[in-house]
Amino acid sequence: MNYKNPHFFVMGERSILIEWEPKIDKNLLDFILFTKKNVEKKSFEPIIEITNTYYSLLIQYHITIKNIYGEILALKSVISKLSLPKNQKKERYHLPVCYDPKFGLDLEELGNENKLNFSEIKTLHSTPIYTLYFMGFLPGFLYLGGLDKKLFLDRKKTPRKRIQKGAVGIAGKQTGIYPKSSPGGWQIIGNCPVGFFDPNKNPPSIFRPGDQVKFYSISFEEHHEISEQIKHGVFQLKSEQQ
Repeated sequence: MNYKNPHFFVMGERSILIEWEPKIDKNLLDFILFTKKNVEKKSFEPIIEITNTYYSLLIQYHITIKNIYGEILALKSVISKLSLPKNQKKERYHLPVCYDPKFGLDLEELGNENKLNFSEIKTLHSTPIYTLYFMGFLPGFLYLGGLDKKLFLDRKKTPRKRIQKGAVGIAGKQTGIYPKSSPGGWQIIGNCPVGFFDPNKNPPSIFRPGDQVKFYSISFEEHHEISEQIKHGVFQLKSEQQ
């Protein structure tokens, strides 16, 4: 598929939005992240940050862009010359999830809506290899694509006032993890004791868009044990390059 003709939008005096076809697609993500890397190296204007979503890049500049249309032409030129390398290495992280009903506040609702039992939900959610598309709406919130269609479920009509830190949820076609306690409307099916964001560390998160995530099921007791290991700084997160 040709990804070299995205749409460009001027977002004020210091930002440009590049937007591709609106879909969740691993190949598109690879191209977007490769575009991001090349724009950072070849931009003529000083950039503060480039942020990606499923199908877009927002480029934010330090100062007012002197020649906005000239900058867009330069971006188009960069994209038109890109050739995505094959076999790009990705980091795969193995994350423990406890699907115990004490954590899985919406397991019953998901089971009733999608005609699945508890064991099927746990297996369907922990089997895929997910792709991390981007991080938001909270610092460190992982937006993961690759959810089995049998688990698709819309957000809750009325969000909860407080979601527990580490809550693993489903919203539509995606799954994600709350890095801290907050309000939220995702359907909660479990909890991951691993931390995803620490502002006192550099970088504050080890996760990057394009990384892979594989969940594995743990018991309520194992969740407590891992939480204690994390508290004492002895837990070892499993990962490898693919």
